[in-house]
Amino acid sequence: MIPKILRICVCCCTLWGILWAQSSQESLDETTFELVNLYQQKGIASVQEKLESYLLSVPYWLRVVGERDVSYGYFQSTRYVFVSNKSIPDLKLFKVTNRGFELLGSSSALVAKGKGHKKIEGDLTTPIGVYDLTARLSNLPPYYGPLAFATDYPNTYDRSLRRTGSGIWIHGLPLDGNREELNTKGCIAIDNEILKKYDGLVDYKDSVVIISEGELRTMNATQAAQILAGLYTWKEMWKKGDLAGYLKFYDQENFIRQDGMRYKAFAEYKSRVFAKNEDKQIDISAIDIMPFPNEEGREMYRVNFRQDYKASINGKVSFSSSHRKDLYVWLSDGKMKILSEK
Repeated sequence: MIPKILRICVCCCTLWGILWAQSSQESLDETTFELVNLYQQKGIASVQEKLESYLLSVPYWLRVVGERDVSYGYFQSTRYVFVSNKSIPDLKLFKVTNRGFELLGSSSALVAKGKGHKKIEGDLTTPIGVYDLTARLSNLPPYYGPLAFATDYPNTYDRSLRRTGSGIWIHGLPLDGNREELNTKGCIAIDNEILKKYDGLVDYKDSVVIISEGELRTMNATQAAQILAGLYTWKEMWKKGDLAGYLKFYDQENFIRQDGMRYKAFAEYKSRVFAKNEDKQIDISAIDIMPFPNEEGREMYRVNFRQDYKASINGKVSFSSSHRKDLYVWLSDGKMKILSEK
């Protein structure tokens, strides 16, 4: 977490940068004038508050996204994206760039014969959704080829729906070339030479895979901006202790945590937490937003970010944490609704 004094110094540097940039102009623009006036009357903390208020605005995030291609996601952390349509089946690899995505490779693939989403162990179905790559595996039985990338199936959303199974990988073909089956048990299998090429290009720790059945419902700039503004507004409601405003971001009918807690119990639990009236510092960074394929046909997304949290009572820290957090959300009339979280 960034120390408070450092955050203030950063704001000071930002403000003096604005003043210097404007010093050679005849007049200040209205936004700059407002910031300087705030600083003169109320100090640097008021300027920080004003700057942070822009993060709640869809127009601000539309300018941030600009002309960037966000079809497969908006990424501040992830560097590589695998995309598979299991109805073809195929596997593509993209590198995340400042402008969008660079295609590094595309090939046919083998997937499991089951249709729809994987639901239980042994159902011979490749899952649908978004998954982190969690490991690079080598020295495997020859059946899996030279190496494999493991995924984190079942993810938080899968667990909330009680989906089971494990060992979903991106792997190669048998080293002896003898592959009688046309389907996997749930994994995605590709040509060994292509897999080895990808191994030389990616770091699994910075990579995700998006798996759809049929054409992927991609994301556009407006949807990305709505989610980003919603995310910061959700954080602001949490920080200020506005329970009603905070809970509006949760889907009352469909919300369920991976531990099985549904909306009513969750709202009661949060009511007890908010009643403590703690002072909270919440910083979020390294945000990744990806379109999330699903059987329900929702305009759904996975939102993953680093969250640094500290709560205090009477100046004494009562709880702190620092970790990556997952939200699974959908957009209802442009408003973010949370279906599950971890």
